[in-house]
Amino acid sequence: MRIHISIARQQLNLINDEDKIVRSYLISSARNGIGQQRGSFCTPLGKHIIRAKIGDKQPINTVFVKRRPTGEIYTPELAARYPGRDWILTRIMWLSGCEIGFNRLGLVDTMSRYIYIHGSPDSAEMGKPGSIGCIRMHNGDLLDLFDRVIVGTPIEINR
Repeated sequence: MRIHISIARQQLNLINDEDKIVRSYLISSARNGIGQQRGSFCTPLGKHIIRAKIGDKQPINTVFVKRRPTGEIYTPELAARYPGRDWILTRIMWLSGCEIGFNRLGLVDTMSRYIYIHGSPDSAEMGKPGSIGCIRMHNGDLLDLFDRVIVGTPIEINR
């Protein structure tokens, strides 16, 4: 399996070894657009892999901060108490760039920029940019994808 993410279509496709699309999901990439630089709050392009899968067996809507479950479960009431919080929910797939100087090492390193594919509140709009760099998905879609891929799964992020 491999993953292809189209920023223009705001879509993630899971592709099998026969080059057939197994599943398609709407996503939300960075509202600041595409870019490689640390601190840009942009979604990086290029070849990546899933470096780590985090949150297996956690309840849906588990809130993560710094890749650790906080013990909270997301609700609209919790969101109202923390209006500016960037919600990372349910599962995390931490990406690592594969192209030295483009998305790996130095100021362009995807992993040290903490770029993930992660869950978001079900009220979050998919199909248009809105994150601060990561690839957001609805929780049900994320759970489906999480169970279908392994650490090391290749990812290509294109315009």
